[in-house]
Amino acid sequence: MNSQMAIPCLRRIIALGSVLHRARDDSTGQIVRFLAVGVLNTAFGYGVFFAALSATGRPTLSLAISTTLGVLFNFVSTGRLVFASRDPARLWRFIAVYAIIFTANAVALAALERAGIGAAAGQALLLAPLVALSFLLNRAFVFGDPR
Repeated sequence: MNSQMAIPCLRRIIALGSVLHRARDDSTGQIVRFLAVGVLNTAFGYGVFFAALSATGRPTLSLAISTTLGVLFNFVSTGRLVFASRDPARLWRFIAVYAIIFTANAVALAALERAGIGAAAGQALLLAPLVALSFLLNRAFVFGDPR
């Protein structure tokens, strides 16, 4: 992907966000939006990583930039498009959920590797349960109704 390809890709991402924003607001629609926003967030994170890598030539710095901007973008996109929340005070809980998901992922992946499952296959096995856990934690602790 070069910089000339990035602009059309970003336009498609924005269009996807617009479609998701108009999606139904029931539980099934919320889950579908969560999954679609996950694709949007992944595209954004990789795009930022690629742009930073192209600009700096430094993978670790690029990863730090894309992770930082990615968490902020993910908070806004998940909050607005999935849970209809614009409350910036929820950011710290969102970051805590990211930390919980990361820790659960690392612990489970290590256990699978000890059981003889390779890292790539193990991560593939963990994808669905971690996405479900992420949705549940975000719905309950970050964007849920405080009442």
